[in-house]
Amino acid sequence: MTHAFYVYASYGFAAFMTVAVTLWTWADGRACRRELAALEAAGIRRRSARNKDSE
Repeated sequence: MTHAFYVYASYGFAAFMTVAVTLWTWADGRACRRELAALEAAGIRRRSARNKDSE
């Protein structure tokens, strides 16, 4: 058990980073959805959402 601290610290750091990246991705997704909602409320639409008749 001479390396126990190193092993536990490594696992703890990996777990922390996994949680941090997961939360960061979740928060960024929410921000993007809010931004898209604001743009669509302002009347700005995505090109992929155009009607086939307008092409």
